[in-house]
Amino acid sequence: MPRCLARLHPLLHPLVLSAVLALPLAATTTSAIAQAARPVPISPLSLRGEATFGTPPELRLNDQATRLSPAARIRGTSNTLVMSATLAGQPWTVNYTLDALTGLVQDVWLLTPEEAARRWPKTRDEATQWSFDPITQSWSKP
Repeated sequence: MPRCLARLHPLLHPLVLSAVLALPLAATTTSAIAQAARPVPISPLSLRGEATFGTPPELRLNDQATRLSPAARIRGTSNTLVMSATLAGQPWTVNYTLDALTGLVQDVWLLTPEEAARRWPKTRDEATQWSFDPITQSWSKP
């Protein structure tokens, strides 16, 4: 309120103004850092695939009909949790893990173009033959 600002010391006005003006810059910088690297890295046990989400829990993964497990987690490109119904009908390049007991899809990471460009195994055989670098979050053939 204007009357509250009038009571502030005259030297505080520039400080308050600079703090208010710096907030959008700080928010932009923080979001840029968050997008640069995922706070929760993609599991090295995951495989690369092409997914098209249908009516939950239906999913086409590498042109094979499958389902999401009841406890499935889908992480978006900004690493936030995403509901599968919001992705219906759209093709996505993803990394995914399967539930060991049921074979259902457990975790899904929607990939950014930069992440999709990195080499990643598509099958378990490739994963056993390649080596994983946890620092760069990438795979290489021996």
